[in-house]
Amino acid sequence: MPRTPSQGDPQASEASDGDALRVSARVLIPRDELQVRATRAGGPGGQHVNTSSSRIELQWNLLQSRALPEPLRALALERLAGRLSREGALRITASEHRSQSRNREAAEARLVALLREAIRRPTPRRPTAPTKGSVERRLDSKRQQKSRKAERRWTPDD
Repeated sequence: MPRTPSQGDPQASEASDGDALRVSARVLIPRDELQVRATRAGGPGGQHVNTSSSRIELQWNLLQSRALPEPLRALALERLAGRLSREGALRITASEHRSQSRNREAAEARLVALLREAIRRPTPRRPTAPTKGSVERRLDSKRQQKSRKAERRWTPDD
């Protein structure tokens, strides 16, 4: 039985929005841009695994998508460069569940999480000043090092 968002799956309610996947308040991926293919999953499972195609391959073309505004697309292309094909497609597979529908939900949720992380604006670094105590400790250690080296120095009157 397929699960619905009301059955307590927080990612499903967050990930799906009718006929689109909700990535953020402004970004929705239309489901017609997703290419879904079911294949046979590997691993243990007895006779059932040999006849069922429960593994899901989800493919979404980032370059041709109309879901992202241009600045966000550039940011996502930069951050996901290692995961994209030559055509600009992002491919995600899911085979952890025994049912095709749950694997599809898992792949969609993974796509949403991956894209959400890729388009997240980095928090700007706030420069900080060293504390008074750390400045004093640094200067004290420099003075100690200076005196240590001065003691090693040879002078002609010795």
